[in-house]
Amino acid sequence: MSSVSEAKGGRGAQLKHTGLRPGWTTGACATAATTAAYTALLTGDFPDPVTITLPRGQTPAFALAAEELAPAQPAAGRGAAGQGAAGYAMAAVVKDAGDDPDVTHGALVRSTVRLLPPGSGVVFRAGEGVGTITRPGLPLPVGEPAINPVPRQMMRDHVALVAERHGAPGDVEITISVDHGAEIARSTWNPRLGILGGLSILGTTGIVVPYSCSAWIDSIRRGVDVARAAGRTHVAGCTGSTSEKTVVAEHGLPEDALLDMGDFAGAVLKYVRRHPVDRLTICGGFAKLSKLAAGHLDLHSARSQVDKPFLAELARRGGASEALAAEVADANTGLAALQLCTAAGVRLGDLVAARARDEALSVLRGAPVTVDVICIDRAGNVVGRSEPAGP
Repeated sequence: MSSVSEAKGGRGAQLKHTGLRPGWTTGACATAATTAAYTALLTGDFPDPVTITLPRGQTPAFALAAEELAPAQPAAGRGAAGQGAAGYAMAAVVKDAGDDPDVTHGALVRSTVRLLPPGSGVVFRAGEGVGTITRPGLPLPVGEPAINPVPRQMMRDHVALVAERHGAPGDVEITISVDHGAEIARSTWNPRLGILGGLSILGTTGIVVPYSCSAWIDSIRRGVDVARAAGRTHVAGCTGSTSEKTVVAEHGLPEDALLDMGDFAGAVLKYVRRHPVDRLTICGGFAKLSKLAAGHLDLHSARSQVDKPFLAELARRGGASEALAAEVADANTGLAALQLCTAAGVRLGDLVAARARDEALSVLRGAPVTVDVICIDRAGNVVGRSEPAGP
């Protein structure tokens, strides 16, 4: 028979200087669950809480949310190194993302560990709610579970430590699953990246820094990788779904050439600088792209603002009178400034698009990429565009 118990969720810590509480990545949670499960498989007891060592040396402790130990069947009872081990052990940890607005916050990450014959090494499997790689261009081969390289190494390292401690060879199969992971994954980039069936097990440090948006930026990078691996020579960085529809209508780009840039224009440009494509289209709302035109690479409203005096100067260069320029500088919003110029026949949208393109080219630093920019209003109407230009 199996023994199952429920316990309290995991614990966070305090991030100095910000007042915000950091959290743990899915990779850290999977490592903690794996460490507990493998220990129980060899000893019959689950360590709770279970402590792991993260890549930068931190040693957080995780409470187990669920555990299960299943005895071996007679035909599979060889065990490991005479340990008489159970058939499998499962441990689960609730992901605590701290104060970060992470869609996986509260997800239950499970690890089921089974012994393998000596010499088999560590084998990873995707359980329910963990995706499988179906397209090239990601850090793992097609067909592999979407358990990223750093979490894999963390789990290998902790399996080796537990094996050494208990005199076992350390040959195991690790199946990671996430309750409701397939449903949660619909809110992530995974379907577009060709990661099907669930979430990715992520993390390079094990720690989620609140509002660092590192997962989003990593998804942008993986999106570029997938597009390049698919042979796409034209990709688009879009600020949202409306701008994606505009780009598809303008250029007929397939889904795997569309990068959900959000506010992270700088992340797209810096990665494309190192991993060039022939052409990059940037498409987004007029106000957001006016920030790029003014030299801002983070377009979020909390970190950059529409610079109306800058728009007024652009309007002057486009033929606006001093009176109109003064109205633009005093406008409530970027959209209001655009409407003032449109009524006067001044093509402020085109001026912003051209300036944003030039700012993008300056970030690309001569990389062999041709850039064009499309500005839209909230309804998706094109209100400005630049000519393509390159180095």
